[in-house]
Amino acid sequence: MKSTIETTVNLRIKKIREALGLSQMKFSKVISLSSGYLAGVEVEKRKVNDRIIKLICASFSVNEKWLRNGEGEMFSQDPDQEFTKLVALYKELNPQYQEYVLKQIDLLLDMQDKKAAISS
Repeated sequence: MKSTIETTVNLRIKKIREALGLSQMKFSKVISLSSGYLAGVEVEKRKVNDRIIKLICASFSVNEKWLRNGEGEMFSQDPDQEFTKLVALYKELNPQYQEYVLKQIDLLLDMQDKKAAISS
């Protein structure tokens, strides 16, 4: 028989994913797990270690105390779902496209800085 804490942590991970509206595949990519491992976690066939808990909390602004013990609110703050979606989509890109996206962001930031300097 599984411990209550392990079972509830597993079920809380599933609740987080569902609250964010992410598929197992997208959720698992963000935290660098295989979707098969995540599926095993959600059906309580796989254990949840500290690394997974830390990744979930950092990636999705999840309250670690809630994830571990069910205490408090699910999210540390309101989850920024657009940011979460952006990270999930970025991780789906091939590495060369990821590099391209980062270069484009750098260019946009440079343009923004130049515009701000002109305005002030």
